[in-house]
Amino acid sequence: MSTDIKQEPDVVLIGAGIMSATLGMFLKELMPEVKINIYERLDVAAAESSDAWNNAGTGHSAFCELNYTPQLPDGSIETAKAVKIAEWFEQSKQFWAYLVEKNLITKPEEFIRSIPHMSFVWGKDNVEYLNKRHAALEKFPLFKGMEYSDDAQTINSWMPLVMQGRKEGEAIAATNMPIGTDVNFGELTRDMFAWLGKQPGVNLFFGTEVTNMRRSGKAPKWKLKIKDLATGEKVRVYGKFVFIGAGGGSLHLLEKADIPEGKGFGGFPVSGQWLKCVNREVIEKHNAKVYGKASVGAPPMSVPHVDSRMINGKKELLFGPYAGFSTKFLKEGSYSDLFTSIRPGNIRPMLAAGWHNIPLTKYLIQQVSQSREDRFEALREYLPDAKMEDWELETAGQRVQVIKKDEKQGGKLEFGTEVINSEDGTLAVLLGASPGASTAVSIMLDVMGRCFPEQMQSEAWGQKLRTMIPSYGQELNNNPELLNKVREHSHKVLGLSK
Repeated sequence: MSTDIKQEPDVVLIGAGIMSATLGMFLKELMPEVKINIYERLDVAAAESSDAWNNAGTGHSAFCELNYTPQLPDGSIETAKAVKIAEWFEQSKQFWAYLVEKNLITKPEEFIRSIPHMSFVWGKDNVEYLNKRHAALEKFPLFKGMEYSDDAQTINSWMPLVMQGRKEGEAIAATNMPIGTDVNFGELTRDMFAWLGKQPGVNLFFGTEVTNMRRSGKAPKWKLKIKDLATGEKVRVYGKFVFIGAGGGSLHLLEKADIPEGKGFGGFPVSGQWLKCVNREVIEKHNAKVYGKASVGAPPMSVPHVDSRMINGKKELLFGPYAGFSTKFLKEGSYSDLFTSIRPGNIRPMLAAGWHNIPLTKYLIQQVSQSREDRFEALREYLPDAKMEDWELETAGQRVQVIKKDEKQGGKLEFGTEVINSEDGTLAVLLGASPGASTAVSIMLDVMGRCFPEQMQSEAWGQKLRTMIPSYGQELNNNPELLNKVREHSHKVLGLSK
């Protein structure tokens, strides 16, 4: 590449993860003539947050994740977020089924499979909570079929490895949702980019970094400086629309874009580790995603779970993740990332967020200082008969939780995802983490709604989107007939349990 070369694609996607792949697929299907350039720092797609070893792999549908259904001060269970996330994941499955039907992706069994989603708790208060949670959720069509039990024999039939060696008479409870999924988002992302890379007008650049970006004069375009990390050569790119889906790298680029809507945002990095089972006999005894309750102050990515996974065609068993702290914003990032993200406009929100999240700070200090024995003891709460020699430590991904301005507190820490866009819709930036990849389809629909409002309201795009996502524009939870129809279809196409 040379600095004398100028490229002018219609769309620039920064970061080759699940978000950019999903948006690229949408735009290429909706606008076949669109010219798209995609830039990725690393040498392969989906090597950071979308990689199978760097995320939970759970098709996050709120079936088993207890942090989506907190108990309120009056003792009732908050269900709104769980219902919303369940709706979003149904949209994802519909879109993936469309890609398979169109032969844009040919082997769904390589990225998605059926696996029960379960919750497991112990102790009188937690048992009471789980019972209330089940009672609250089973009223909704999206959660129809969820089973609850506090009977040891029944729970043993669901999760024998978890029950093996457990004390008799202990107060325990569990829920079981048979239609859960295990998703290899890395494989899915690479499948989408494999198709995109073959399409006319799409250029995919690996080993390239966006070093700067700014508005290009009065025209509604963005000027980006791109560096080839292998040769050091640079190129100028002028994009009409830019999407930044670079995971932990997004915050720095948002700050370089210097849009009013991006002022005051900061980031708090949280790293993760798994305990990975190396005993094939133990691995084969477990076939579920079993989620427990998070510790006080723990971020959502640290909800403990005994997780049966399929990674690179091989069954794996993980426990964790254990949270940690690193000043890196990316697994392959720099230890200076946190410090270089600090700006005059976000110092106050970051300090305020830190002050109001002291339990999180204490939790991370405790996690970082854990010994191998400490981690193993946490595992044995879920697998009482676990043997230390059967498990080894595996480094997981790096997440950056969003810090934003808050009128009352000065700044607050957000554990979800945050879409920031320029007023003219020429730039969209995605910050944050959980539930992330599982809801990429809904998040990208939101991005398009913000940045392509006229097209999204047109009959042409609406008709095409309803082809891709049959429930588009409708609430499945209020339409059991439609829910059953689309769920049955997507599960059939993707080879999932009904």
